[in-house]
Amino acid sequence: MKSIFLIMLNETYKRLLVVWAYKFNVLMQVILVAIIFIGASFLLGNGQFHPGQLTTLFIGYIVWLYARVLIPGISSDLTDEAQAGTLEQMYMSPAPAEVLLLGRIFAMLITSTILVLLTALGLVLLLHITLPLRWESIPVLILTLIGLCGFTLILGGATLVFKQTESMADLIQNMLMFLTGSLLPIDRFPVWLALIAKTLPITLGIDVLRRILQNGQSLSSVWNDWSLIWLIIHSSIYLCVGWVIFKWCEKIAKKQGTLSQY
Repeated sequence: MKSIFLIMLNETYKRLLVVWAYKFNVLMQVILVAIIFIGASFLLGNGQFHPGQLTTLFIGYIVWLYARVLIPGISSDLTDEAQAGTLEQMYMSPAPAEVLLLGRIFAMLITSTILVLLTALGLVLLLHITLPLRWESIPVLILTLIGLCGFTLILGGATLVFKQTESMADLIQNMLMFLTGSLLPIDRFPVWLALIAKTLPITLGIDVLRRILQNGQSLSSVWNDWSLIWLIIHSSIYLCVGWVIFKWCEKIAKKQGTLSQY
């Protein structure tokens, strides 16, 4: 347990050093995603900024920002290590590769949170978005991110086998922007599209967060109507399936002898 904690701490420290070293790039990312939000709000508001609509959009957009950072994160790391020829060293480490991977995911969550907070603070100050902060939103956000991490493992596994998955990562994060209710609540979708949207990793989390933060519902309320229960089941399935697929792809890459080849 101590070794797992140290690995997580080291991976987080290393990633924070990288973020600080390339802080100009981080700043450009913050500006980019802020511009996307402002543009989407302007278009959805027919040329105006409506306070209620801004809050609804803001909640979904913040969750999508995590997806935007995390989805290509693992695959990008694996690709960089394969290009540098150091990927096999991860599997030769005394610590299990699974523990190292867990540490990297944890580190990505920390750095993603920094990026999200910077963007959120800037948008709140610029657009005067009113959003009540409630502690009930924290466990819901954590559950949503657990499912999202499982989803990123699927793409990470695909990277071990197919090597170049950047286009796939772009496709997925753009799909999640438009099909998960991050821009528009899914109750405005056609029935068939809403059913598809509910299978995606962050849709249920966005819905529950809006109920808690915007509608003032309690955890017991979203538990009693099964929304929170379904979120727990949904995220657990994504995490388990993502882990199984990653290990399966890892086995394929080892069998082919292409684990560290690019």
